[in-house]
Order: sequence, then structure tokens, then C-alpha cells
Amino acid sequence: MYLSHLHLLNFKNYSDTEIDFSPRLNGIVGDNGSGKTNILDAIHYLSMCKSYLNSIDRQNIKFDELFFSIQGHWKNGENESVVNCAVKLGAKKIVKRNKKEYERLADHIGLYPVVFVSPYDGDLIAEGSELRRRWMDGILVQIDRVYLDQLQQYVRVLDQRNALLKNMFEHRLFDAESIDAWDHQLVSSGIIIHEKRSAFLKEFIPIFQKFYAIIGKETEDVGLAYRSQLNEGDFAVLLKDSIRKDTFSHYTSVGLHKDDLLFTLNGNPVKKFGSQGQQKSFIIALRLAQYEWLKTSLGISPVLLLDDIFDKLDGHRVEKLIKIVTEGSFGQVIVTDTDLKRMEKLFSRLTVSNCIFEVNSKQDIAYQNNVKL
Repeated sequence: MYLSHLHLLNFKNYSDTEIDFSPRLNGIVGDNGSGKTNILDAIHYLSMCKSYLNSIDRQNIKFDELFFSIQGHWKNGENESVVNCAVKLGAKKIVKRNKKEYERLADHIGLYPVVFVSPYDGDLIAEGSELRRRWMDGILVQIDRVYLDQLQQYVRVLDQRNALLKNMFEHRLFDAESIDAWDHQLVSSGIIIHEKRSAFLKEFIPIFQKFYAIIGKETEDVGLAYRSQLNEGDFAVLLKDSIRKDTFSHYTSVGLHKDDLLFTLNGNPVKKFGSQGQQKSFIIALRLAQYEWLKTSLGISPVLLLDDIFDKLDGHRVEKLIKIVTEGSFGQVIVTDTDLKRMEKLFSRLTVSNCIFEVNSKQDIAYQNNVKL
């Protein structure tokens, strides 16, 4: 499956722009601020019904406009589907597939998978646990409707329990019956989420280690460790034991919302002991493993979006990466860069069909097709 055509209306810096993509390798070249990443973000919208970079939909509308619209034509053999995503100020987001609007956006997730490799991915290592949980959840919701439903349920119940804790604190009144009711629901969803996260990582870690051996060094031992309070004891018991603390802090202190992933290199945290190059290789390997795991689970090749990878890796590693994703079992690849000559030189060494697009601040797009059989 691949994206053959993209049409943007009032999306970020684009007023009215159309692009026809190669089914294999595509390069987007332009100065910083010209809108290269915005094209990748539009593709992410068509897959996940949201921006990769900005969760507030209205902020993705072009300045002084009232709406934006993204349309994409997805091809799978002889079959073609048209997906529309539109956001209008003061109205709900609308996503349509072949002109039929979704009642639940969740029903769209997983049909057109993408993997986005961004300059901000280093935050997965550098920042807090929320980003790492969101990364893991973003993979699982694309292949498991039960996981998505239980995750949404867990978040709703957690909000209700926290609101009750705050109310009890303010009124100095403990409501054991209501707490028990929310605890029961929290445990029900939490156990399912924990089991599915554990099963996912058991499958994922060997794939990740395989790619790191290719991108990094075979002699380096990398790993992911799942840190969860549910690894230590029964969730229901943990909630009961923490109720005194929770009542005073009016916040639920134990549960799946405290889960984390420990990234390790030779048994040590990569955040503290990994060099800049090792951390970059670690992140690239994570994303390639994400790609392979999604492809195997869905039976569909995701679109691989590589944003400014020349800023992430040295030239040797970039060439190795592009060779991996064009000679292996990968599908459509879209990569951005600021240097046209550098991209032309890299693409000229490859045997797959490719296309290079030049973008500028005026939203003009020039095509350069290099069809190779």
C-alpha cells in the first residue's frame, strides 16, 4: 500500500497544493521553514487522524483561514481509497473514507499505517515516561481495537477517580463505596493493558535488537525493560494500599499511567551512558523495528516518513539506512533534506524508482523523476 496523491488546502503554510508520489522512494528538498515537514505531517493526519507535531487541530489551519482539508489517495494493487480529513473552526473534525464519514475515528486507525522518524525522536530517550508510553500506545492502537478501547476506558475512569479524590479532599469526606467502584473499573482495564504491553515488548525487543546490530555496532548489547507497578503486585491491592496517600494528594499514585520503558546499552541507561551517535542509532533502530512489527501484525507495509535524517546521522549511516529501506521488504519511503545535491547523489546510487520534489516558501513544487526498474 502507498500514497499516490496528496492534496492540501489551507494546511499550515500550504494554501492549495497537490503532489503525486512515487510508490517507492521520494525525496522532499527545501530550506528550513519551507514546509517539508508539514507534508509529512499531513500524511500522518491521513493515517492517525491527528498531527504528529501539534495536537491542537485548529493551530494547523493556515493563518487567517477558517478551515483546512487534507485529501489522500491510497493504492493497494488495483484498489484505490480516498481519505479526507477536514478541520473547521468551531466544528468537529471530520474524517471520510471514500466519501463516507466515520462515526468513530478509532475505526480508521490501522488501515493506512505510517512510521514517522522525526528530529524530535531523541525526546523518547531524554524526556519523561509519558512520551515512551505514548510511543508504545501509538503502535498498539493501530493493530488492536480491544487495546484502544481499554486504554480510552482506563483514561476516563482515572479522570473520574482523580476528580473524586479531589472532591473528597476539599470536603473532608471519604466515600469508600465510590472509590471501590472506580477501582474495580480501573483494575479491569489496567490488567488487560498490562498484559498486552508485556506481550508486545516480548515480540518487539528481538526485532529492535536486530536492527540496532545493523545501524549501530553488533558488539553493543541494547535492550528495553518494561517498568510497571503491576509487575510488583496485584493492581487491586496496590490501589487499596495507596488510598491514604491518594486522598491527601487527590491523585491516583499507582497504575498503568505510571508505566515506563528503560532503554539500555550494555546494561546501562542509554540516556546517561550512550554517546550521541549511539542514541541516534538507538532511536532509528526503534523506528525500523516499529515498522517491521506493524507490517507483520497488519499485513500491510506502512509508509516510512524520514524527516531530516541527515541531521540525525552521519553520511555513512544515512547511506546504510536508505539502503536498508529500499533494498529490503520496506514499501513507500518519503525523506526530507535541505540539500538537493546531497539527495541527488544519494538517490543516484540506488536501483529503485524515485522522485525528488523541491519546495520553497512560495509553495511552488518542482518534480524530478528518476524511474528505475
